[in-house]
Amino acid sequence: MIDTHCHIDFEEFDEDREELIKRAQDKLNAVINSGYSVESNNKVLELSKEYKDFIYPTFGFHPVSSQNSPEEEISAAHNQIVTHLDDILAVGEVGMDFYYCTDKALRARQQEIFMGFVEIANEYNVPLLIHGRDCERKIFNLLNDYDDIPKVIFHCYGGSLKVAKRILDKDDYYMSCSTMVCYSKHHQELFKNIPLERILTETDSPYLAMTKEERNEPANVVYAVEKLAELHETDVSEVDEQTEKNARYVFDI
Repeated sequence: MIDTHCHIDFEEFDEDREELIKRAQDKLNAVINSGYSVESNNKVLELSKEYKDFIYPTFGFHPVSSQNSPEEEISAAHNQIVTHLDDILAVGEVGMDFYYCTDKALRARQQEIFMGFVEIANEYNVPLLIHGRDCERKIFNLLNDYDDIPKVIFHCYGGSLKVAKRILDKDDYYMSCSTMVCYSKHHQELFKNIPLERILTETDSPYLAMTKEERNEPANVVYAVEKLAELHETDVSEVDEQTEKNARYVFDI
């Protein structure tokens, strides 16, 4: 199994990061650690060097953070990505979040920043790892003019089934199923109707734990795989094999 999206560089793991990674190594074959900011991108790169061939980095800038960031910081993130194209698996997480942001001007700013990262992924033929919340259809439509992005991943997909079906019509577009599928009826109905061949698995650690009191961690991706097997009425081993195959193809690992 592979956790295709987590944040083990976050301070929530500072006290027991080594133990957390050991638990992940006992259950998983790889972990993809997604950058969240300029500082986070540096941290995920260092972790990938320390745990070579197990932790892999992506570089991005979370939309809720980026909307208030100065242009110099956005440019620094662009430069990080271009400088480290040989080190990272994807541009992301980047995107738009209209759940937390309701201000029209800030939403427009999010879109402007997002499109800058899309341009980089398109120009350098790098997979695009998307954070999209309450704007999945808008993001999908924005990508229609970009033909050189090799693969697109909707991280922690939680949009409508209607938009999911449009995503499935695109070759090499994937949706990532988080541990939310274990307790969210909406996510269960969604991923029951999305073919396993287009699903990745993730935890989004330290977020999306089984209960609000818990801290999520990469090893818990096992629970998402088990729930997917239940929803698709198949063996855990089949879901394990297919989703790992998808992840290795999408991220070229």
